[in-house]
Amino acid sequence: MCLLGASFLITLGSFAVLPYMSVLLHERFGLGLGVVGVVLAVASLVQFSGGVVGAALAARIGLRATMLVALAVRTAGFAAFVPGLTRPLVAVGALFLVSCGAALYLPANKAYLVAGCGHERRPGLLAASGSAFNAGIALGPPAAAPFVLTSPAGLFTGVAVLFALVGAGHALLPGVADEKGEEAAEGGAKVGAASGHQDDPNPSGLSNPSALPPFALTVLAVYVFMFFQHYLALYAVPRTSTAFYGTVLMGYAILLVVAQPLSARRLAALPYATALRIGFGAMAVGTAVLALGGRAGIAVGAVLLCLGEIVLFLKNDLEALDRSSAPAATVFGRQRLAAGLGAFAAAVVGGQLYGAAERASAVPVFWLLVSAQAVALPALLVVCVAGTRRRARARARRRAGGELVGARHPR
Repeated sequence: MCLLGASFLITLGSFAVLPYMSVLLHERFGLGLGVVGVVLAVASLVQFSGGVVGAALAARIGLRATMLVALAVRTAGFAAFVPGLTRPLVAVGALFLVSCGAALYLPANKAYLVAGCGHERRPGLLAASGSAFNAGIALGPPAAAPFVLTSPAGLFTGVAVLFALVGAGHALLPGVADEKGEEAAEGGAKVGAASGHQDDPNPSGLSNPSALPPFALTVLAVYVFMFFQHYLALYAVPRTSTAFYGTVLMGYAILLVVAQPLSARRLAALPYATALRIGFGAMAVGTAVLALGGRAGIAVGAVLLCLGEIVLFLKNDLEALDRSSAPAATVFGRQRLAAGLGAFAAAVVGGQLYGAAERASAVPVFWLLVSAQAVALPALLVVCVAGTRRRARARARRRAGGELVGARHPR
């Protein structure tokens, strides 16, 4: 429970600042949208893909110690935003420090949460963790909305103090039996053997989408989602208000908090292929609805994207855990790497697409292009995986045929 409470406070502080970064970088510091896109892309890549480093650090010094190091880095990052208000380069550096702290923290946090628990408890625990994080997301943006443009120094100082207190609380957490992953590795191997996922005999991703790798599907899911995460503020605030944008994020997070734990067991039992169709379908329709603009279009689009996130993010993590014999921190680190690749691509592509759409006075087209990608990219992945598996089968048959001929006609 203490860790779940800390998760709430961490996202409360983070999302008091991070959702407004595109607005701050573009409007306060005068950076062009292309530059903003690159900065957000690199920060996202560090935040997500750095989870591999976090997993390696957890294997060396333990889960609790890794979380303490991560929180110290994030505290320094938020504190550095204060002098960064008059120095754009310092602000960008502060953003990267915050991203590094998140990269180190999240794999260790999730691994600590599921350490020593049975396979049947994982969905509920991970959903509860997601709810705690999203409760903070719900309150962070509206709480910060009155201050983010008028009193940013006080906001950044308050967030830095909050992270320092949370870090002190983490020092009181008890150790766990498999803190360096040994028991998690054994449990993962047993689960993988029981589920039959480690060496999937089904050769065709086309005939069985559940045979697709969770890593690649996480890349695509985060890629589509991060267009919404990075660019909704630029789209919604000028068309509505900062307060409405904060309210939408709050409602989005509340829906996640309520719906994800309630649906965790059903999602765990849902066939992977079905979950993929539901999740990507919801994201495709949701981004298309955003193109309608106005308060109703933005609100409904956000709800549909919330459904896509609930299904895809939790199901991909559960599937990755089930298929792997690695320690939990390593699995979550790889998933964060996949998320980083998706977030990086979305920030780079999104900055260029949004800038072009804005120059053409056709910003709603941006969301239609995102919607098309949510449909086309998973289908393309299915075709690519199916082709790769067919070629692998053909090579295996040729090798087997050659060995058979050699056995029949020895020299």
